[in-house]
Amino acid sequence: VNLRLILVSGRTKEFLFNPSTSAAEIAQSVFDNWPEEWADEQVESSSLLKLIYHGRFLHGSVTLNALSLPLGKTTVMHLVARENLPEPNSQASSTMKRSEPALRLLNHTTFIWSL
Repeated sequence: VNLRLILVSGRTKEFLFNPSTSAAEIAQSVFDNWPEEWADEQVESSSLLKLIYHGRFLHGSVTLNALSLPLGKTTVMHLVARENLPEPNSQASSTMKRSEPALRLLNHTTFIWSL
């Protein structure tokens, strides 16, 4: 599976993975093979890297195969640094303190910080 990963900065890089690869394995592989052109955005641990596909965070055990990705096409995902994933039904905006910044997904290619 060919994945084009997009960082919050907008930088992109393509990676090739086996369909049985999990989101956690992708994060580890990207961390271990961090592109030179992303050097100023490297994180301290692969456990901080999270994938977003179709506006949803992928939990570590989800495989590419389970996502029923189109064969022979490049799939775009966002790669973000985040310590914890939100609860499945949480409403971040309603539970978040007003003073905490929030990362919102506007569409599949644009992120903004809001206060």
